[in-house]
Amino acid sequence: DHAREVAEDFEAFFITMFLESMWAGIPTDGLMGGGQGESVFRSMLNQEHGKVLAGQGGVGLADNIHREILKLQEAAS
Repeated sequence: DHAREVAEDFEAFFITMFLESMWAGIPTDGLMGGGQGESVFRSMLNQEHGKVLAGQGGVGLADNIHREILKLQEAAS
């Protein structure tokens, strides 16, 4: 159902932003890491982690968002 998909997408985005914030304060090692390449890779990895975590139940946001979307759809009809 489309409402569930939207709710999971939102939760995946939320988890991705959480992971980005978490990693922002952790320095990279200079010899074999760091730089623009690691920054891009880390961002893509965080997005994938967010999608996987949300798809496996996440932190519970998708369930609540899904319920609210359904309530709004019922009220509109």
